[in-house]
Amino acid sequence: MEIKAAVLGGVDEKFSVETVELGAPAADEVVVEIVGVGICHTDLAIRDGHLPFPLPGVVGHEGSGTVVAVGAEVSSVAVGDAVAVSFNSCGSCAQCDHGAPAYCANFMAYNFGGVRPDGSSALAQDGKTLGSNFFGQSSLATHAVAHERNVVKLPDDAPVEIVGPLGCGIQTGAGAVMNSLDVQAGSSLVVAGGGAVGLSAVLAAVVREARVIIVVEPHESRRKLAVDLGATHAIDPNAGPVSEQIRAIVPEGADYAIDTTAIPDVLVQLVLSLGARGALGLIGVPSNPEAALPVPLIPLLIQGLSVRGITEGDADPHTFIPQLLDLHRQGRFPFEKLITTMPLAQINEAIEAQHRGEAVKVVLTTR
Repeated sequence: MEIKAAVLGGVDEKFSVETVELGAPAADEVVVEIVGVGICHTDLAIRDGHLPFPLPGVVGHEGSGTVVAVGAEVSSVAVGDAVAVSFNSCGSCAQCDHGAPAYCANFMAYNFGGVRPDGSSALAQDGKTLGSNFFGQSSLATHAVAHERNVVKLPDDAPVEIVGPLGCGIQTGAGAVMNSLDVQAGSSLVVAGGGAVGLSAVLAAVVREARVIIVVEPHESRRKLAVDLGATHAIDPNAGPVSEQIRAIVPEGADYAIDTTAIPDVLVQLVLSLGARGALGLIGVPSNPEAALPVPLIPLLIQGLSVRGITEGDADPHTFIPQLLDLHRQGRFPFEKLITTMPLAQINEAIEAQHRGEAVKVVLTTR
């Protein structure tokens, strides 16, 4: 079928909404008519050449919409079901077997390979294959082929147009708090970066009843939003050494810190901000894939600090997305406050709006 998709022709190029051909679903796949798709930093990392993906191609991995076709072996969803589409995983390796699909042994091939596991592509243009299957979906488009394993059936009352970011960015920030670090009630948390991932961590910290929630963010509007969402403090990194600002609030040091920036100087300041036996979670993707971790070793050793990498918030989307939607239903996880909607045709303008800090998370709509 012919669809519209935001094609990325090459590194450092702008997206171009063009007509492409979408193939029929394989036996274990579904076709989703996309109604909304979030713009995530990982999409832009492909554009900037910081992560591998064959171009020209179609990225996008925070899609949501309605199932319009299913393969012969699909049983968990049916035509007409509303779904969110998350990251893909093999379902058969040791980590998948242990309920940790974010650390699937085949994660890179299944999410960044640009083809199906059998080497075929779901997308073509003018008879030439396009990079597809990005995070098992390539959903910066009006329709996407996804795998049964990475679609999550939504409840009837879910706000389908805007739930796509629950499949990656929002899931990652919230999961870092609720799963990876398991932030405890009455504790203190520092979040570096007030984008969608960082502010999702704030929402989750409020759910977990953290006593002190500090956001480090240079944009004044995002600092204000952080406080509106429940942060107890929002500090400007340009106002002085971050560790000193944090210890002015929690002299004993913070219990937890989450970094969404991957900026070396920020990481050092976060380590210096932690108290005894504190934990630092790393989410940010560095612009240099070979970047080293600049951790001050003496504080790490003396205080017994923990540093851990986090992918997708250690979430299993099939259980975690429904959990977040249940909290949203209760009014306890108002993720819609992070979202601005714009048409798919305005994808490049939307990216610039996020870059300038005018929007936290843009969801591109197709209707």
